[in-house]
Amino acid sequence: MKTPFQPLQLLLLMFSGWVNRRQQKVIDYLLEENRVLKELHKGKRLRLNDDQRRRLALKGKTLGRKLLFKFANIVTPDTILAYPITVTK
Repeated sequence: MKTPFQPLQLLLLMFSGWVNRRQQKVIDYLLEENRVLKELHKGKRLRLNDDQRRRLALKGKTLGRKLLFKFANIVTPDTILAYPITVTK
């Protein structure tokens, strides 16, 4: 009878689980850091320059609307998705 997992498969599975937990801890920290920074502004509107808008749009559009609703803190997902990605010089 064949075992469900070979030793190398089990090792890779354990490693990927560890990496996933580590990444989630980093994401949780960054989300909390964003919340703290947002609290420091106390409702004041953040003024982003064109480069900052472009960078947010680039990253946000790769995430998609569903994840943006979960993670976007600085601006609304609709705002991020409305930003143009093109570089103007």
